[in-house]
Amino acid sequence: MEYSELPTATRKSFESSEIHPASMQLAQAPACAGAPGIPDYLQKTYRWAYLDPRNAAYLDHELIVKTILWRQHRRLEQAAFAEIEPGQHVLQSACVYGNFSLALAEHVGPEGSLEVVDVAEVQVRNCRRKLAGYKRAVVRHENVLHLRDETFDAVCCYFLMHELPDDYKHGVAAVLLDSVRPGGKVVFVDYHKPHWAHPLKIVTSLIFDTLEPYAKGLWRKEIAAFAGNDTRFAWRKETYFGGLYQKVVATREE
Repeated sequence: MEYSELPTATRKSFESSEIHPASMQLAQAPACAGAPGIPDYLQKTYRWAYLDPRNAAYLDHELIVKTILWRQHRRLEQAAFAEIEPGQHVLQSACVYGNFSLALAEHVGPEGSLEVVDVAEVQVRNCRRKLAGYKRAVVRHENVLHLRDETFDAVCCYFLMHELPDDYKHGVAAVLLDSVRPGGKVVFVDYHKPHWAHPLKIVTSLIFDTLEPYAKGLWRKEIAAFAGNDTRFAWRKETYFGGLYQKVVATREE
């Protein structure tokens, strides 16, 4: 895909960043017509976690998610849901292991609707299976960078940003902000640089260096900065568990 083919908001975000956008390889050619290409970084770095069906089946359990997040998953999930009202039209920017999407669909309720997008076919299949009983929940096989011209009352980005190279962080943040209606919110929940004396800081740093090579981008830079501190939005941030996690809420002005 050529840089000129990207959505305007995405191009503007790259141009305001320190990344040279024209040199970024966004995705490989689609395996079949209409299917989104798998981004290069995802294929090289996270194939074992998100593209391998056997590993995906193993990881897709609530207990695994709770363990990975040091038993903070439920607290962080509820922090995200506190920003989303029942009855709203909500976008979830990527599939999430465990019961997150189920819980979000329940929270939105029968008067609301949920759309989930993911670039990985394995993740889409799993999420569709989990949400099969929810008539107002849709899972789309799509790259979040290429979202349609559709707006939502709320957008939830739950532990996606830390998995993206910094150039993608800029692009995804820009697209998500453009996908929310005036008065709506974009809710980011993700990792954050912990307090210097946090007992898990060294362990987390080693895990990131081994398995999550892009996560420390969130230790070096604020999520709002990846979004160019978009002035259409009021920004606020809360941290949790000694600063290891964060919730950043961008509320679009009316």
